[in-house]
This record gives sequence, C-alpha cells and structure tokens, in this order.
Amino acid sequence: MADTAAQPIYLEDRIRKIEESGRLKHRSKALPTWCPGCGYYAMTEGVTLAVERLNIAPKDTVIVSGIGCASRFPFFMNAYGFHTLHGRTLPVATGVKIANDRLTVLVVGGDGDGFAIGGGHIPHAARRNIDITYLLFDNGIYGLTKGQTSPTSVVGFETKTTPYENRDVPLNPLMMLLSYGASWVGQAYAGHPHFLADMITDAIAHKGFSYLHIMSPCVTFDKTTNTYQNLGMKVRPMPDDHDPSDRMAAMALASEIDRPAEGLLYREDRPTLSDNLDAIIREAGGTPPPHRQPAAAE
Repeated sequence: MADTAAQPIYLEDRIRKIEESGRLKHRSKALPTWCPGCGYYAMTEGVTLAVERLNIAPKDTVIVSGIGCASRFPFFMNAYGFHTLHGRTLPVATGVKIANDRLTVLVVGGDGDGFAIGGGHIPHAARRNIDITYLLFDNGIYGLTKGQTSPTSVVGFETKTTPYENRDVPLNPLMMLLSYGASWVGQAYAGHPHFLADMITDAIAHKGFSYLHIMSPCVTFDKTTNTYQNLGMKVRPMPDDHDPSDRMAAMALASEIDRPAEGLLYREDRPTLSDNLDAIIREAGGTPPPHRQPAAAE
C-alpha cells in the first residue's frame, strides 16, 4: 500500500519561500500586535500580496489610517504611513492623492472610524471619484476600546454599552456606498484569505474610488454574532449571473444582509477627481502640474 501521508512542512523552507517571493520588502520589521486569530492578519497579508502582484514600490505607496484596531496597520507595512485623527482618513488621503497623483493611496479603517465619526466624509470621496482604495474592516464592534456597539452592530447584540441588547438597526455600508456613487464596490471575508487578496488586488488596480467591505470577526469581544463559524455559514459566492455594471442589481445583493455575497458588486469607469481638476486647469488656459502627468518610462 502506497504511503499517502502528507509531507512534513518545515518552518525553514516556508520562510525561505516567503523571502524568495519578494513579499517581505513590503512589510516593516514591526510585527502585528492584534489579538491572536483576528481577521486583520489576513488583511495584512492580502495587502502585501496585492502590492507585490501589482509591482507597486514601497516608496510609491501611502497607507492612511484613523483610530481603532485598524489604525495600527501602517506600522506593519514598509510604506509611507499617516496615522490620522478619528474618522479623518478620507480627507487626508484625498490631499495626499491630489498632491501627488502617482502615489498609490490606501485608506484602512474599521466600522466605527468609517461610519460613525467619519461617515460624513465617505459620500464626498465616492462622488468625486478620488483615485484611492478604501479597505473597511467591519467586525461590528468597537474592539480597541474593549467592546462597545458600533454603527454596524446587529439588533440584539449585548455589549458593555448595550447590557439590555442593542435596539438600533445597523447601517448597510454596501448600500450606502452604492448610493453615494462609488465607482468600485466589493465585499470579502477575512476567513477566505486567498479570495481576499484577489479582491484587494482588483480594488487597488481600479482607477477611481474603490471600496472593499471586509467582514472580519472580533475574536475577543464577540463570541456570539460575527464569529468565524457564523460568518463561514452565511457568506456565499457572488452569483454567476451578476452583472457588475448594473447598480440596481448590486443594491439588491447588498440588501441581502443575511446571505452576504463575496465578490465584485459594482464597477464603472468615469473620470477621477484628478482628471476633472486637470480638465479645469486646461480650460482655464493652464498646464496640469508635473505630479499629475504620466511618469516617464524608465
């Protein structure tokens, strides 16, 4: 009988393969400090894989974060980082992109940072179609401040701030982004890291405002709702017949909160904020600044 036992995996071999892949050049020497099992680890690896696949140099990458567990993200990447005020990631990222359009600008944040104090900035970034990628880590709870309800907490969720259960209906971020006019809207799940990396890659590659909603369990403060077990049973693939150019079809999928679909909900191509600013400059008889001109071939 043939020996069908799995071949052993040696740590030294795994480390060598990772080093040879070139991925480590995009990571800093600081190790992530999230709770063991947190979905943010999958997101860190997903961003690392995405910028490597797209051949984006660390010097050309800027990562902007706000406040919350996700705010630590820039410290773990070998890129320019900007740790901003609570909820102010998008205005800062907009300024960075307008100042130097050649940069790849990523915004990272949680559901509290994005849809509570920072919620007023999202519609304007979306409608202006600023060419940045917004990675929203949604665990339905305030994790950094030790477990309070957030704008996406489900009805009935019991936390320190809702000892008699949450009675507020949660926001639907996907529906909001679609109605705000985001030109790329997708959804992924931290428990599916390979697919997550693919979605991050596609989001960054899109020219325009791309929003990726990432469902991620909080393993420390949520033992009942958005757990790996529960999300693993609910998450489903995007229907094969879905047309990502159909905004109304995307909204219909976004409304199915009990069966969240992974994949690209909506995509359209239209001028970015930088494109429109350049058009205004030309119409006024000027020349767009060099930082918004295509880079010279090397």
